[in-house]
Amino acid sequence: MSGADVRDFDPGDGRISTPHVARASAWSAAAPRSGSAPVLPALAPARAQAAPDWSEVVEHFREGLVVCDADGVVRHVSPVAERLLPEVAAGELLAAAGIGGLGRDDGAEFTHQGRRLRARRVALSAGRSCWYVEDVSDSVSRADALLAERARSAFLAVAGERLGNPLHPDRAAAAVVRLAVPTLAEVAVLVLAPRSGRARWWRASRADDDAPNVDRGVLAAADLPAAMIEALGGAEPHAVDWLVEQALEAGWLPGLDSADVCARVVPLPGREAPAGVLLVARRATRWYDHADVELIRAFAGRAGAALTTALLYRDQAEVADTLQASLLPVEPVEAPGVQWGTSYRPAQAGLRIGGDFYGSHRLADGGSVFFLGDVSGKGVEAAVFTGQLRQCLHALHRVEHQPGRLLKLLNDALLETTQAHGQGRFATMVLGVVRPHRDGGLSLTLAGGGHLPPLVLRASGEVEQVPLRGMLIGVVPDPRIGEVTVHLAPGETCLLYSDGVTEARGGRRGDDQFGTDRLMHAVSGCHRMPAPALAERIEQVTCDWLGHGDHDDIAVLALRATGPGGRPARHLHAVPTTTGPAAAEGPR
Repeated sequence: MSGADVRDFDPGDGRISTPHVARASAWSAAAPRSGSAPVLPALAPARAQAAPDWSEVVEHFREGLVVCDADGVVRHVSPVAERLLPEVAAGELLAAAGIGGLGRDDGAEFTHQGRRLRARRVALSAGRSCWYVEDVSDSVSRADALLAERARSAFLAVAGERLGNPLHPDRAAAAVVRLAVPTLAEVAVLVLAPRSGRARWWRASRADDDAPNVDRGVLAAADLPAAMIEALGGAEPHAVDWLVEQALEAGWLPGLDSADVCARVVPLPGREAPAGVLLVARRATRWYDHADVELIRAFAGRAGAALTTALLYRDQAEVADTLQASLLPVEPVEAPGVQWGTSYRPAQAGLRIGGDFYGSHRLADGGSVFFLGDVSGKGVEAAVFTGQLRQCLHALHRVEHQPGRLLKLLNDALLETTQAHGQGRFATMVLGVVRPHRDGGLSLTLAGGGHLPPLVLRASGEVEQVPLRGMLIGVVPDPRIGEVTVHLAPGETCLLYSDGVTEARGGRRGDDQFGTDRLMHAVSGCHRMPAPALAERIEQVTCDWLGHGDHDDIAVLALRATGPGGRPARHLHAVPTTTGPAAAEGPR
């Protein structure tokens, strides 16, 4: 190796940068030299100190050096290269060492004796070459660990995003097992905590295509494998063989047998107890190491949070549905000689409840108490207030049958309730008692508490407005209550409605109230319609007037005298065409 071979050459590790000056001999005097190659110039002595030879310099390179002549014979092996490649010896052919990574001209990364090495070849003068060999095991391990951690983080991020959407336990459970395959397992089984003695499970198994197959089933809580019961208690079973056998007996591991399967079970954290357990299994060629187990636990934490949220939402939805059902208006009770018709549309359709209400109660003498009212406000609070009103009426009608006095008792009860709770709520209402008349018609005694006056559809087609007035209910201790008696002949109808009908805003300009006049015109000519059809028509006409605009709660209660036979006449006539002010304005 001559001075020309190494002059101005950077070995690649950034440690040595030599200017173009004379250098000392690269090798010791005992090192073999090739033929007529010139000897390297000696290093200039620095202030009378001993000049280091090149072996001292090369020994501290990060890379090992293997220098070969033109015939491929090794002429020098640095100390670092000796440690990395003990098979390479000076004076021997490099190819004889049998190191595959040194057979390519451009070098490569290769594994040798458990270490990851990177080799590169540099051509020197006279056909000679130098191999630089570096141990990159630690850096490759760090890079692999970083990539693996990034992959785990990306998987958990995707899992968290996808599990954050389902608010239904079934969809959340299916999403959990679908996400676990194939990243965590070839087969994943999720078992929810038993409810009413039964445990539901979901399973995802790896398929040939990208999407795993997902199925589900139900087991009696007593039939769950012991490992699952233990995990539902918060433990994490570690007896792998025992666990695999139980999963196979349950039929949860299709296409796998106990000889080549590894499995893990982890609980899914819940509020007070695990929301469920997750079983993951795959072939033993990919054993679950510590990093895999930690990833499964992290995934189980996210899955448990998603399932807990979905279960909590389900429980709250069930409570809300039950409460809403109890607050919905109740259909009137059948009464002799009376045909009832109702229609109800809350202001907030998603809630199904509102501040309008109606209903009826049978009396011991054969008559019925009926009512329709509207409370202040909208939504849930108004619906709760209507529930209180209905409960009061349900109790008070047993002790008082006269409509005026019954409304005053209700007023006193509401005042006591609202004052006790610091509420300023009030209601408007029409309350009446209907009794069959000896001529086959109906006798109505109506009491008004600040509500819109009812309409009567006579057999002649005429529409009358009942002169009923009164004060609001729940405002003053002794309100003035109006009272009037109305007689319905067979085939005639009395119509009660809330202000959601008359105060509906729409029409051509979008801000005109529907009003009582348009309502009376809309029902004129409908005197032959059955009570249910009439109530439905009023709702439809009101909604047509509204278009798609916002509206108040809409409630309609119609009662029709059916005559002595108790059956209304068959409804075969056509609904009259709307003309007049409502048709002239038209819906938006």
